[in-house]
Amino acid sequence: MESLALTFSSGWASGVNAYLVVLVLGIAERVAPSTEIPDVLGRWEVLAVAGVMYAFEFVADKVPYVDSTWDVISTVIRPVVGGVIGTLIAGDSADLSGLTGGAVGGVSAFASHAVKAGTRMAANTMPEPFTNIGLSVGEDVVVLGLVWFAIEHPYIAAGIAGALLLVGLVVLWLAIRMIRRGWARFKAWRERRRTPRSPAALT
Repeated sequence: MESLALTFSSGWASGVNAYLVVLVLGIAERVAPSTEIPDVLGRWEVLAVAGVMYAFEFVADKVPYVDSTWDVISTVIRPVVGGVIGTLIAGDSADLSGLTGGAVGGVSAFASHAVKAGTRMAANTMPEPFTNIGLSVGEDVVVLGLVWFAIEHPYIAAGIAGALLLVGLVVLWLAIRMIRRGWARFKAWRERRRTPRSPAALT
C-alpha cells in the first residue's frame, strides 16, 4: 500500500511537472537508495535528460501563452511519465501489479495536468505576466516538496495530493464559470454597440 500511495503522489506531481518528479526521485535514489524508488530513475543518463527538459520547461512555463502551448504538447507526455513511474514503482513492489501502478500513476497525472492546463488558460486572460510566473514557481515548489515528502511519508503525501487535486478541480470549475460570464458580458456589450439606435431613442 505504501507503493500505491507513492504512485498516486508521484502521478499527481507528474501531471504538474513530470521532469521535476523524475529528477527528485532519481536524486533521492542516488543520495539514499530506497526499495520504493526504481533504480533506473537514478541512472545518470536519465537524470541528464530530465534535467535538460526541466530547464526548458522552467522557462517555457513562465511565459504567457507559451505555457499553454507547452501544456498542449505535454497532454500525452505527463500522463505517460506518470504511468511509467507508477509501473516502475510497482515493479519493485511485491504487493502492487504493474497494471495497477501504471493506471494509478497515469490517471492521477492526467487529472492534475487537466487542472494545470485549464488554470493556465484562465490565467492567460489577464494582461500581466506575474500571475503565470507565480503559479509556475508555486507549482515547482509544491512538486519538489511533495515528492520528497512522499518518499518518507507516502500515506500523508497521498492525502495531500488528493486534497490538492480536489481543490484544483474546484478552482478550475470556478475559473471556467468566471470566464464564461465575462465572455457573455463582452458579447452582449459588442452586440449593443453594433445595434443602431432608433430615431426615437436618439431623441
